[in-house]
Amino acid sequence: MNKRQNWYLRVGFLLFPVSYASYFLVFARFPVTRDIPWVNFLLFATGFVLLFFGLRRAFAQPQQYRGKIAGPIASLVSIFVFAFFCFSIFHQTRELPASTGAPRIGQKAPEFVLSDTNNEPMSLSSLLSTPLATSHAPPKGVLLVFYRGYW
Repeated sequence: MNKRQNWYLRVGFLLFPVSYASYFLVFARFPVTRDIPWVNFLLFATGFVLLFFGLRRAFAQPQQYRGKIAGPIASLVSIFVFAFFCFSIFHQTRELPASTGAPRIGQKAPEFVLSDTNNEPMSLSSLLSTPLATSHAPPKGVLLVFYRGYW
C-alpha cells in the first residue's frame, strides 16, 4: 500500500524559514512591519496550524499518510526557529547600544556640508545666512529632514 504525501507538514514546515528570512529581507525595511512583525507572526501562525493538522493527520491515519517520524522532528525544528526569531527581534534589538553622539531634540546641529539634489555642496551656515526671497532676511532656523536609506 502506497502512503500519500502529507502536504500539511511540508508546507507548514517550509513556512517557518520563509517567515524568518522574509523579516530580514523584506519586512524590516518598513516601520509598520519592523516595529511589530505582525506579518511574520501571521506566517508563523499559519505554519503552526498546518503543522498541527499535518501531525493530526499523520497520527490519526498512519496507514494512509506519511509523517509519524518526520512530523514531530519538523515541528520541533519549527518551534526552535520561532523561538530564535522572537529572541532576535525582542531581546537582541534591546541590547543595541544607545546613540550617545547623536544630537538631541532642540539641540543645535553641528556644522556640515552635504550635496543637494543638483550635487552642489550645501552647508548649514550657508542655509542660515542666505536671505529668504520674500522677506530678504536670513532665516532663523532650518528644518532638516533625513530619509532612511538602504545601503
